Amino acid sequence: MITREAARAIAAARPRVVAALAARLRDLDLAEDAFADASASALAAWPQQAPRDPAAWLWRASLRRAIDARRRAEVRARVRPDSPEPPPTPEEALMAAQEPLPDERLRLIFVCCHPAIGADARAALTLKVVCGLSTERLARAFLVGEPAMLQRITRAKAKIARSGVPFEVPGPGAWHERIEAVLTTLEIAYAQAYEDAALSGEAAPFPAEVLRLSGILAELIPEDPEVLALAALARFAEARRPARLDDRGAMVPPHQQDTTLWTRALISDGARLMDRAADLGRSGPRQVLAAIHGAHLSRLETGVTPWADIVRLYDVLVALRPTPVTAVNRAVAVGEAFGPEQGLAALDAIDSSRLGGWLPWHAARAGLCAAAGRRADAAAALRTALTLGPAPAERLFLERRLRALA
Repeated sequence: MITREAARAIAAARPRVVAALAARLRDLDLAEDAFADASASALAAWPQQAPRDPAAWLWRASLRRAIDARRRAEVRARVRPDSPEPPPTPEEALMAAQEPLPDERLRLIFVCCHPAIGADARAALTLKVVCGLSTERLARAFLVGEPAMLQRITRAKAKIARSGVPFEVPGPGAWHERIEAVLTTLEIAYAQAYEDAALSGEAAPFPAEVLRLSGILAELIPEDPEVLALAALARFAEARRPARLDDRGAMVPPHQQDTTLWTRALISDGARLMDRAADLGRSGPRQVLAAIHGAHLSRLETGVTPWADIVRLYDVLVALRPTPVTAVNRAVAVGEAFGPEQGLAALDAIDSSRLGGWLPWHAARAGLCAAAGRRADAAAALRTALTLGPAPAERLFLERRLRALA
């Protein structure tokens, strides 16, 4: 296994292993530190002898390091001698065996979304601990500074430690206290992966996980239309995955994709979920967002993208979720439906004070300026976007657009 393959295997195993460690150790920091130590050992050892089951190898190595670290801390503090390991539960015995790890991610997501933790920190903490997103990337996702994000996560971890938050999924009666944070976490996790059409980075495992976990939630909480809508949204977006790259590996925008490559089974699954959500008679922002994805998918039948309908859906979404991100996406749709000048006017009306480091903001401006004939402004926006670390497929797309302006 070459080093790049080892890194991908570690990234794919991280959510499962860290979740299992946190459930076992009841200590989020210790779980993350132990996994980091085990990963460093894996990168050194695996190129010579790759394990058959990377996740199981990382679990055993991480658990050994965590137990050693805890014992060393006890000795240094001179609080108490090493105590024997408690008898393993059947679940823990399974973890320690050669068999695949049990899935603890949903449990840990519910732990990190405990109502004792501040609402602004729940999703960020979950994405950091369960998904392994860097603090820098989280800061970009939430449009805040990196120091502020680090402080937010640190406070949330301390709150869990002080409050004795149980590492378990609460009973169904308590789900309503956490489900919004759980859905937000899954939605942001998927959005991070969506920004990387080639799935070349740290968010590569997220689409499959969000598909699976949103499907589980849809079965557990079938009376919540927003739960059903998130599951539909993920399926609508993933249906387009096979068409998101061209033959040179560059990202392809939705309205330019080859519809024959879209996955009809996922589209049908998403449509059934949306029908179930509509039958419940309550609407929310995820239903509107899923409807926007569904409108893009209607090109499969009609041959055209209904941009005016998409703008109307974004008008509703802006009212339900008045964020700069929603407003930028609406401005792009306005430009497609009613012309680039109107799109630029909508873009200029947005408070951009938090968007300077957000790549899609600059990409949207570049596209609208180019369509309006403002080539110099478009080129400047593209150059700025290229400085913000786009994923490989998106970089190829932006570079191609910049060359076309030359």
